[in-house]
Amino acid sequence: MHLTSRRSALPAALATLAATAALAVVVPLTATPPAHAADPVVVVQSTFDDGTAQGWTARADETVAASTATAHSGTHSLAVTGRTRSWEGPTRNLLETMTKGTRYTLSVWVRLAAGQPSGQVRLSLERRTAGTAAYDQVVGNTAVTADGWVNLTGSYLLAHDVDYLATYVESASGTASLHIDDFQLSYLPTKPIQTDIPAVKSALADAFPIGAAIGPQQLVGNHAELLKRHFNSITPGNVLKWDATEPTEGQFRFTDADALVGFAVANGIAVRGHTLVWHQQTPTWVFNDAAGNPMTATPENKALLLSRLEAHIRAVVGRYGTKIGVWDVANEVIDENQADGLRRSRWFEITGLDYLRTAFRVAREVAPTAALYINDYNTNVPAKRDKLHALVAQLRSEGVPVDGVGHQMHVNIDWPSVSETEAMLQKFIPLGVEQQITEMDIGIYRNNSESFPTPPADRLLTQAYRYRDLFALYRRYASEITSVTVWGLADDDTWLDSFPVTRKDAPLLFDLELQAKPAYWGIVDPSRIGAPTPTPTVSPTVSPTVSPTVSPTASPTVSPSPSPSVTPTEEAPKPCRVTYTVTNQWTGGFQAEVKVVNTSYTPVNGWTLRWAFRDGQSVSQLWNGTVSQTGATVTVGNASWNGIVTPNGSASFGFLGSWTGTNSRPTSFTLNNVPCWLG
Repeated sequence: MHLTSRRSALPAALATLAATAALAVVVPLTATPPAHAADPVVVVQSTFDDGTAQGWTARADETVAASTATAHSGTHSLAVTGRTRSWEGPTRNLLETMTKGTRYTLSVWVRLAAGQPSGQVRLSLERRTAGTAAYDQVVGNTAVTADGWVNLTGSYLLAHDVDYLATYVESASGTASLHIDDFQLSYLPTKPIQTDIPAVKSALADAFPIGAAIGPQQLVGNHAELLKRHFNSITPGNVLKWDATEPTEGQFRFTDADALVGFAVANGIAVRGHTLVWHQQTPTWVFNDAAGNPMTATPENKALLLSRLEAHIRAVVGRYGTKIGVWDVANEVIDENQADGLRRSRWFEITGLDYLRTAFRVAREVAPTAALYINDYNTNVPAKRDKLHALVAQLRSEGVPVDGVGHQMHVNIDWPSVSETEAMLQKFIPLGVEQQITEMDIGIYRNNSESFPTPPADRLLTQAYRYRDLFALYRRYASEITSVTVWGLADDDTWLDSFPVTRKDAPLLFDLELQAKPAYWGIVDPSRIGAPTPTPTVSPTVSPTVSPTVSPTASPTVSPSPSPSVTPTEEAPKPCRVTYTVTNQWTGGFQAEVKVVNTSYTPVNGWTLRWAFRDGQSVSQLWNGTVSQTGATVTVGNASWNGIVTPNGSASFGFLGSWTGTNSRPTSFTLNNVPCWLG
């Protein structure tokens, strides 16, 4: 099929579906000011001050009991001792407390017991359906010590029918004794979605389809209504990835993916399949040899890996046929810091470029009418953009069916500029490929040291103008862009809450209560940015009976604050992370590798890394950079070709050194005179 006919397939299909649907009526807006955000309703609160465990139990044979040894507030906490495995910890059954379709906030304070070494803890839920268990992480690994309390707070929406549901605290490793205190489970009373504002898909009907990345949580309640009203395309955020569909070789799980695709088909919504080949979220077994050991680059292992890739694509793509019209066949394969621009993933290490050739070939055979995409982030950065362009040009010259380029566009309120984004689009036009914006969101933070309790009004306005300007650009290139997708439905569920640091972000078009933000007006009607939007009356959710019963408590609202007040943190987030690894050591000498990751939102253009050796070591030879040493202080600068480090990108170098007596690792690093995280 010619590319031009494939380009028109998605909009044409949507137009046909729209012709059968009822037309929405737009009601004129009034100037009614937005209502005050509702206070959360607390349904479970555990303080342990009555001297009991208040329904908390052990996950295995460890001991949980109320304790007066320490407390976050009041007189007691819950002590957890006798742990013998990292997953052991306190758990509380919530089956009769949480209801499907309601988004809850879970909060708990944690500290390690006196004398225990520092570690990491996390908060999760276990759910079971018909005996099959699943584990959903609410708050990821968080540093904790015996010196103070740390708060774990996250949100969770139950989207499945379950016969068991419980929350629990565990550690990432180790078996340290710990305390928890002041656990709280709460929810915000729900508001109906606004039906008297224009649908985003209607506002963009003359340009391109508008999509949202979703999971099972967005298929129920008001989330589903919001999705159906405003979007005519979806991207399953995780349920089509390899770890979700084939966690064990030959054993496929499609329950969640079937639900998302089925919902889309039933509601006339197009589907983007994401993703078939990625260096992350791929089970370990995929890269094990026939004996179960990690693969090395041999002809036999290459053949085995490519056969597994082909079998996986035939099973996943073949299951959905024409129900999925676009596939992200390959995701994030570019590393602009490599001379050839190719990420040194396990795929590449074992097969070279043949994994890409195989993936696109097989996908075309199984889904001959689908548009096949290569998808990547930071494609507005010239170095990355140019390396991706070169790869796509090479593959297409070989006859590999790369139909389109996906630009993720995870950006913030300052970066990138419209001109940089336009250059990104223009670069690929001569190749004759489709282009899509595949994962767009605009974070409200300018750096990793900021954290707001609620989104400041000025940041939301700045964000709205950024959406306005970027979507105006997309409209100008509507003949090249065949779809735009935002990476999430609303601010109540965004990956930016935990990346690059843990804090509440607000990067999407709808807020925590699924109400339109200024960002929405930036796309739909920029003249209304900053104008009040009518807010529907809150419909209180019936609170399930719990024991003990807790009255709703007053707490800060989630409405935007009028000024950007920053919440101080115990340790400010840092814009870089350094990994220092001694790869070989012998008497008097050693070899080390150093990797620097840019954890900020802006590119680093030229870098200098400094550290001090503690035991008199010296650097004798270094590659992939320039080096000088004065006493214990080592200064490494970038080479001519690796000076630009994009957000979430990295630069690496290695060196040979000498040592006597002790060869301990450096304990601190600075990048361009700014401290970095370790590890």
